[in-house]
Amino acid sequence: MTPSITVIGSFALVVGLLTITPGLDTALVLRTAAVAGKRRAFGVIVGIQTGTLAWGLLAAIGVSAILFASAQLYDAIRLLGAAYLFWIGGRMLWSALRGSHVAVTDDGLSMRRDNSFFRGFIQGALTNLLNPKVGAFYVAILPQFIPESASHLLWGLTLAGVHVILGTTWSLLLTLVAQRFRQWLRREKVSRTIDAVTGTVLVGFGAGIALERVARAVP
Repeated sequence: MTPSITVIGSFALVVGLLTITPGLDTALVLRTAAVAGKRRAFGVIVGIQTGTLAWGLLAAIGVSAILFASAQLYDAIRLLGAAYLFWIGGRMLWSALRGSHVAVTDDGLSMRRDNSFFRGFIQGALTNLLNPKVGAFYVAILPQFIPESASHLLWGLTLAGVHVILGTTWSLLLTLVAQRFRQWLRREKVSRTIDAVTGTVLVGFGAGIALERVARAVP
């Protein structure tokens, strides 16, 4: 059975609202575009969307359901994700305190190797793949849009592709907005403030993921 326009439209509405809601991906893309430049921001975007497609594929073939059925595996991913967010968020906070921000040149690229597309890709992919909330979302939502008699792989990839298109479009828009104001964003006080705010957001997300199991255990 081929995915229908009605199902795709309904799924697009759900993930579209999720995409534009301020969160981890939005904070990371905006910070990268504002401080590290377009090249690394594009890498982050591709990395995040690669992770989204991977979660969609795993959910479609049932692997993620098995994964999240195991408390041990879920906790391992959860703690790895929290540790990674603490690490990158902590680095941003340290950069803000020391004033060791990355200066941005007139073409929107940083003057350090940090602006590489590959580094951005790795950061975006790890941020997404180590976030168990993304996997949990796909486990809970994706099956509701896939008929029992349909090809789960075909539908899963199609619906995940819709999410990727919407996420990429939104992230590119955020990047273009950040680049539009790059002259102002390149100021030291502004870039340090961006690092401080984004670092705090990432550490906050990490703390939320780390404490999730504790919160669920409390009656």
